[in-house]
Amino acid sequence: MTPAALPLLGGGKSPASQSHGGAARHVDRGAYGLRVRGLELPHDQLVEAPDDWPAVRLHVRVVPVPASPAEYIAGGAACLQVRPRGSVVMDRAASRATFTLPGEPTASALLHPHLAAVGAVWAHWSGHESFHAGAFLAGGAVWGVLGDKGSGKSSTLAALAGAGVPIVCDDVLVLDGLTALAGPRSIDLRADAARTLGIGEPLGVVGDRERWRVALEPIQPVLPIGGWVDLGWSEQPVVRSIHGTDRLRRLLENRALRIPPREPAALFGLAGLPFLELSRPRRWHSITDALELLLAAVSG
Repeated sequence: MTPAALPLLGGGKSPASQSHGGAARHVDRGAYGLRVRGLELPHDQLVEAPDDWPAVRLHVRVVPVPASPAEYIAGGAACLQVRPRGSVVMDRAASRATFTLPGEPTASALLHPHLAAVGAVWAHWSGHESFHAGAFLAGGAVWGVLGDKGSGKSSTLAALAGAGVPIVCDDVLVLDGLTALAGPRSIDLRADAARTLGIGEPLGVVGDRERWRVALEPIQPVLPIGGWVDLGWSEQPVVRSIHGTDRLRRLLENRALRIPPREPAALFGLAGLPFLELSRPRRWHSITDALELLLAAVSG
């Protein structure tokens, strides 16, 4: 397992219950296909979680100088490091994830980015796939957004959100077959992107960098996947189709966990979906034209 491959550290309000015929029904909240429990978490940063999503109870241990345990994912136990210092130990049978961190985290930090590690591991245990990717909704389907570090994934998603495009997730995309399971309702930007786009609330240092958080609107928790968009840089904005084995290679490079997939055949099915590459200049003013090209391509 390659630690760099793990996407760790690095809307409107929805009620906690619904009324049906005068009786109140509790509605679980969650993300990444999990019902999240155990801590007081902001409901507006989660989605309404279906009853068939597994429940996971979160715990936090504060240790001034935490150790750096070896990472592992076994049949029902796992440990991943949380950047820059910390770890999360997961116990599937106990439905528990325990974070060991050098300081008390905010609820927002636990939800994003820390919860991504838990979502990726539970996805693996459930036979699902997870990718270091964002995603948006267009034409009634979800499009996963891939890209190397520094390729502008979060800023692209934030610009799409500013244009009224629903965002499914920012950091990790969990797929149950051909359906996407929504992530927390926020995007985290770097300083230059937040300043240029004129959005985001400063959070200070969360994980291994400073973050500016953009709140997202509520979204359905389960949506069909429609295709993929891989980001790159070029002299002019351009959208082109990716063909052949290059599709599978790009998916493999962006898997959230660098361990053998539970369902290898599923990757071939995902690689068979429409697969585009969006390239644009690094100049910020080019993003509007690039997104117009992208939305026309995915909606056509």
